[in-house]
Amino acid sequence: MFTGIIEELGAVTAWEPTADAARITVRAPLAASDASHGDSISVSGVCLTVVDQGADWFTADVMAETIAMSTLGGVVVGQQVNLERAAQVGDRLGGHIVQGHIDGTATVLSIENGSAWRVVRFSLAPDVAALVARKGSIAVDGVSLTVSAVGADWFEVSLIPETLTATTLGARTVGESVNIETDIVARHVERMLQFNERTLS
Repeated sequence: MFTGIIEELGAVTAWEPTADAARITVRAPLAASDASHGDSISVSGVCLTVVDQGADWFTADVMAETIAMSTLGGVVVGQQVNLERAAQVGDRLGGHIVQGHIDGTATVLSIENGSAWRVVRFSLAPDVAALVARKGSIAVDGVSLTVSAVGADWFEVSLIPETLTATTLGARTVGESVNIETDIVARHVERMLQFNERTLS
């Protein structure tokens, strides 16, 4: 489990595709400092398992489904990624509960710059639209954010200066894709409602 509070910006140093998967290596001095084989690290919102590590890097396997559903399939060497180590019992929950199990990707539709802040509008797929609510939580590339506005096929977030500088979101441009994960509570409520509908019918 993660909280959506990014700990550091890592840099992809290797992407090695195989027949039906890939292996990614990321330079990450903080995340790798106490990483062990089998640990979970969120890479731009995607939960990956450490299979090898050094003093300032770690390597993880990326399955075919993850490549298809996320932006990781398009990473290039040198690209920055948001990193967060798994939360520990007793940690402060500064963001919200993030699993690292993304729902898919969204596209940056527009960017509105303020004096110090930025409002970004993203596309919203029909299959997750009901799970996104105004003032609710959403993870974008692993960053815990509050939905400031939402429509039938879009949602907006307001980015403060800290988010713009401490995460990759400050470099996103119109047309680029990001990973999104809706709130786990909303997912479970939707699932329970589906079962209730079946029972009533």
